[in-house]
Amino acid sequence: MKLSICHTTRYTYTQPLLHSVQSLHLWPVSGPWQHVDFWSLKSLAVLHGRIDALGNHVHHGSIAISHHAAPVLTTEVVASGQLTTLGVADWCDPPNLPHPCLFLRSTHVSEPHPRMAAWASDVLGQPLSELAAGPTGVDQVLALATAVGQKVGYRKGQTGVDTVALEAFDWGLGVCQDQAHVMVAVCRSIGWPARYVSGYFFDANEPDLASHAWADVCVDVATRRWISVDITHACLTDERHVRLAVGTDYSTCPPVKGLRRGGGQESMSVDVSIFAM
Repeated sequence: MKLSICHTTRYTYTQPLLHSVQSLHLWPVSGPWQHVDFWSLKSLAVLHGRIDALGNHVHHGSIAISHHAAPVLTTEVVASGQLTTLGVADWCDPPNLPHPCLFLRSTHVSEPHPRMAAWASDVLGQPLSELAAGPTGVDQVLALATAVGQKVGYRKGQTGVDTVALEAFDWGLGVCQDQAHVMVAVCRSIGWPARYVSGYFFDANEPDLASHAWADVCVDVATRRWISVDITHACLTDERHVRLAVGTDYSTCPPVKGLRRGGGQESMSVDVSIFAM
């Protein structure tokens, strides 16, 4: 499927901005799952791009406001372009990417927990000793993802970027980011490498999910084989999904992250539009 995407992040300040440093995960890379036809990234910052250790295309830049320049009270970052999704949810990472065991590492946001492990054991009907050997296949990963989506019902406005997986798991609600964090934490709790994926989702009937998140689960460590699964929709990723970046959790690959000096109070708005071509 050929898609056209425009992602605008706008910041408004109550006082003039003096200086800002940005890190952006807003440039998708081509791979087995998609081909990027062309892409652009616009910001007041002078941006420098690189491919990081996880294979993400990351940009860094800074904004320095001259004392003689007009006051800056708004800034925006605009990522846009076209790509072709290939509907691939099953592939093997090349050897230059980190070993899957990296994604067994606990993080503050997606920390493994014994209660999650016990819950997964009940859901899959297997003792933890058997589950630790790894997933038996795609069906088992999909069954666990479906159960997580039912456990953590989709509900906006109840969680935030600081919500950790165990909180969403206990509360039984959250958005796609929380569902992905819970899936990652549950998998790590039973010894399955899993990573967080940020991206886009195209569905004319679900514009609120245009900015989306899901998870990759490693089903064969020896061959570095991964399965990409959408917890919100209880399905493997397909032509509707566009990958932006992967990380151990959201905090390692947010679309926009930065520090600033000046600006007073800050407000942010995000607009993502996706069209099929």
